[in-house]
Amino acid sequence: MTASHSDSLVVLFGATAGAYGAKLGSDERELILLVWQVVDLPSKKVGALHKSLVKADNLDLSDQCREVTGLTAEGLGKVEPLDQVLQQFSQLVSSDLKVLGRSSYTLCSDGQSLIRQVLHPEASKKNLLLSDCFYSFYDLRKEFHTCYPNSAAVKDQTIKTMAEYLGLGTDETEEDFGVWQVKTMVAIIFSMLSESCNHIFTEPETVKYKYETGPCSKSETVDSETVIRARGLPWQSSDQDIARFFKGLNIAKGGVALCLNAQGRRNGEALVRFVNSEQRDLALERHKHHMGSRYIEVYKATGEEFLKIAGGTSNEVAQFLSKENQVIIRMRGLPFTATQEDVLGFLGPECPVTGGKEGLLFVKYPDGRPTGDAFVLFSCEEYAQNALKKHKEILGKRYIELFRSTAAEVQQVLNRYMSTPLIPTLPTPIIPVIPPPYTIATGSIRDCVRLRGLPYTAGIDDILEFMGDATGDIKPHGVHMVLNQQGRPSGDAFIQMKSADKAFMVAQKCHKKMMKDRYVEVFQCSGEEMNFVLMGGTLNRSGLSPPPCKLPCLSPPTYAAFQTAAVIPAEAAALYQPQALLPATRSPQASAAAPPTVTYYPAQTAQLYMNYTAYYPSPPVSPTTVGYIAAPPGAVAAAATAAHSPILPQPGALVRMQGLPYNTGMKEILSFFQGYQYAPDDYNGLIQLSDQARSVLQAPKEWVCL
Repeated sequence: MTASHSDSLVVLFGATAGAYGAKLGSDERELILLVWQVVDLPSKKVGALHKSLVKADNLDLSDQCREVTGLTAEGLGKVEPLDQVLQQFSQLVSSDLKVLGRSSYTLCSDGQSLIRQVLHPEASKKNLLLSDCFYSFYDLRKEFHTCYPNSAAVKDQTIKTMAEYLGLGTDETEEDFGVWQVKTMVAIIFSMLSESCNHIFTEPETVKYKYETGPCSKSETVDSETVIRARGLPWQSSDQDIARFFKGLNIAKGGVALCLNAQGRRNGEALVRFVNSEQRDLALERHKHHMGSRYIEVYKATGEEFLKIAGGTSNEVAQFLSKENQVIIRMRGLPFTATQEDVLGFLGPECPVTGGKEGLLFVKYPDGRPTGDAFVLFSCEEYAQNALKKHKEILGKRYIELFRSTAAEVQQVLNRYMSTPLIPTLPTPIIPVIPPPYTIATGSIRDCVRLRGLPYTAGIDDILEFMGDATGDIKPHGVHMVLNQQGRPSGDAFIQMKSADKAFMVAQKCHKKMMKDRYVEVFQCSGEEMNFVLMGGTLNRSGLSPPPCKLPCLSPPTYAAFQTAAVIPAEAAALYQPQALLPATRSPQASAAAPPTVTYYPAQTAQLYMNYTAYYPSPPVSPTTVGYIAAPPGAVAAAATAAHSPILPQPGALVRMQGLPYNTGMKEILSFFQGYQYAPDDYNGLIQLSDQARSVLQAPKEWVCL
């Protein structure tokens, strides 16, 4: 039990098997020590001082822990685990309170870390239920600064600095570790209760019992100092899983926003909004803590990013999410003809939907067509679990996917679909024009090195620092980062050296050298092997394995083609006229009078060179558009009359189709666009890409429609 006006305090101190002081709990190590003493505030009496060792699952103590605490793994192996120590804590505190004639109390700790960063996260991982007393506590550092405003800032306070400020004894060697700390904290409290200060403990810190869901409006103001980005989440994780990862910290209502990729699926990231900057700073200390077997990266984010993901403006969504403390389930893959009755019948009586039809929200395009997605509200966890058991069951002729969802995901999915144009345009050009060509090594000469096991945060500068003096032997443009399918670093890189001897020396000198907190393997290889991996193949002890597919890529079959300039075919260049990408609405007279706009390449860079360093994924993919430079007026006429540069009809709208079945014909495409106006009757508006143009665009089969 906790007191509303705190007649009694339980002064609590603890230590883990790892970091100590300001970094307590930041290394995810377990609790190994608890020391406490009851203080009766009105009478200024104290109970007995208790010290309990805690048996951790991992008894590998850090050097700092052994030095500061004097504890050993052998000694800790004979004591009780955390759940039993917590039971003893409750029993002994109740006994001491009874002696002092009190029945309620509030914890008082040195800072926030012991309660928020150690006890709550560890109890959550071990599925232990903490008593109510651990959800309310006083931070002695804050109370001290309130009582003595001229003292050091709260973040700079320690037990020792507070004692020195008051002129108390600070010889820690007189007592066992933990005992001195608790006795000194009690002495500090008594000084604060003296007549000169007459401090009153009235506003304890609180820890939320559970995460509260709720909607977020785009009109809200979100402080950027309260938002973090969590990366590396399991794809099936829910907002409650994320809240559990940050157990002990107070997340704002509706403050978990799961991020979706371009296909509307979760990408393993989430934005989390906390109630204040202090909670956010504690969350950043959980960088690379684990959720199951995966470590989670935690970075700063902005309020603008949070609103972009979680904010919404739809009244329909706001009304749907207005019912608080509901469990949200997302249904995906619904037949387009599915009705509310169909969905309710699919879920059945064992998982009743909150409010019946009002608890269903179908996701639609701006023109009212269904997307096949829907969100469902359930009043309790039991009903939601029953619904999730129907994952991949059949409705009509389709199997339905069911996932846990969040209010932020509802907003994000609705925002995405409602902003989708009826006929999408081509994406923004992403390939730059660069003037000078340069050469990538080929052949069997082993003048390259491969770096494997790089930290994912490593950049070019980190690699150059890692190479040390050998950086002078690297060829110009000779550092190549290998990216994965998501465009993120894969942990591999290739470096072209000036000679095979230089590559051999680097491999000998730098192999298994540390970069940040990881050792990096360095192997000598040839240009041919490097090109093979960059094109999507693998290089291992068994030799070379070919790329997973032989589809044409943006670059030629091998990088040897870069020894000469890589030129965009005229046919492909013609497909990407600026006006064809975004045709303006004009009258027939204006169209006839205006000269066509064409792709123009300046005389000093007559060829369009492709920057191969921009796409090093494995397996290979290619950008979908080609960049262009607007032509000056004098170049328009000559380019327009060139026989090898066909111009697309300006009044038409260009639509690109990807992912067509290999056996798709003209009839199927025309049927797909039934109801839309397309090119003339001879179907010249359908242009099947040639092999040359396909190498610049994207395989396996595409059509461009006018």
